[in-house]
Amino acid sequence: MTGKVEEALGYEQARDELIEVVRRLEAGGTTLEESLALWERGEELAKVCRRWLDGARARLDAALAEEEAGDGPEETGDDD
Repeated sequence: MTGKVEEALGYEQARDELIEVVRRLEAGGTTLEESLALWERGEELAKVCRRWLDGARARLDAALAEEEAGDGPEETGDDD
């Protein structure tokens, strides 16, 4: 599962699947081939999560920079 399918995964979905992959690896009882496949899938899912988190950080940084470039927080007019 790579490319377009991974791009369609939301953060929470990728995170939940990654948790399941880690749980299965920690539980043991899989063959070497199955363990390698799980590890590779976990690496792919971790990259998806990292992209989502990097994107969120960039959006947050942009919003903070925009706020700093302005006159600060807007007045709400609640002084009455």
